[in-house]
Amino acid sequence: MAQPVFRDYDQAALDAEYNNRAKVKDAADWLLRYARESEQARRELPCRLELAYGPGAGETLDVFLAPGPRGAPVQVFIHGGYWHRLDKGDFSFVARSLRAAGAAVAVINYALIPSVDLDELVRQCRASIGWVWRNAASFGGDPHRIFVSGHSAGGHLVAMLMSTEWPAFDGALPADVLQGGCGISGLYDLEPIRLCYLNEILTLTPASARRNSPVHHPPKRSSPLLLALGALEGPEYERQSRDLAKVWRDRGLRVEVLDLPGHHHFSIVAELLDPTSPLSRRLAAQMGLA
Repeated sequence: MAQPVFRDYDQAALDAEYNNRAKVKDAADWLLRYARESEQARRELPCRLELAYGPGAGETLDVFLAPGPRGAPVQVFIHGGYWHRLDKGDFSFVARSLRAAGAAVAVINYALIPSVDLDELVRQCRASIGWVWRNAASFGGDPHRIFVSGHSAGGHLVAMLMSTEWPAFDGALPADVLQGGCGISGLYDLEPIRLCYLNEILTLTPASARRNSPVHHPPKRSSPLLLALGALEGPEYERQSRDLAKVWRDRGLRVEVLDLPGHHHFSIVAELLDPTSPLSRRLAAQMGLA
């Protein structure tokens, strides 16, 4: 009988829990849809592409301008891909529903592992928030109303940003630079990631996995966090969201798990194609636009 490597999972079972492309048989079709819808969004929506927020090749973002001249909330979106795949350009489509609600949207990139390690990747995402805060007015946004959302590994990065002590990171930034966050099918405990097949690329150590696990680093204070979860994700993804929610609740922080029936790992983020979808409406409400 195979020995467990994490909780009750043996190696094969743990690998299967985190292999989303194997779990969702039409995953490739969903990724092609993301790319197609994103190309159309960039063609149809007013945007500024490939803006540098830092000196590295991966430190760029795309901005979709606010529908009005000034003062709109800004939604910063972070793509997934297990920290080593995909690109901001695959997720331009999220701007469609968010901008329709009245927001400016910034979709960020970061250097992918193994060109950097996870610590540097997280630092880059933090730096992107500083850039947005400094430049929000230039694309119709309000620097006092910045929100952040992300899918999968992007959900992990959302939680890391929500736990950041911003003045310690950048003395110019206010402690409340983020007014709210939403992790969509996110990963908040990296120990099973370290122990599964993904670590052949990620090369996490026990220390780096813990250092970058939001379940171990809740903020002292925070704006609200929404954790969206598809009903078809599987038990480990469900545990990830519910464990983080418990950690936050135990510390009196504002957090909610939003269960979305019928959704798997790839369909859930496509909710942001439709301004009337439950997830789009909740993000609009978080930004004060509904």
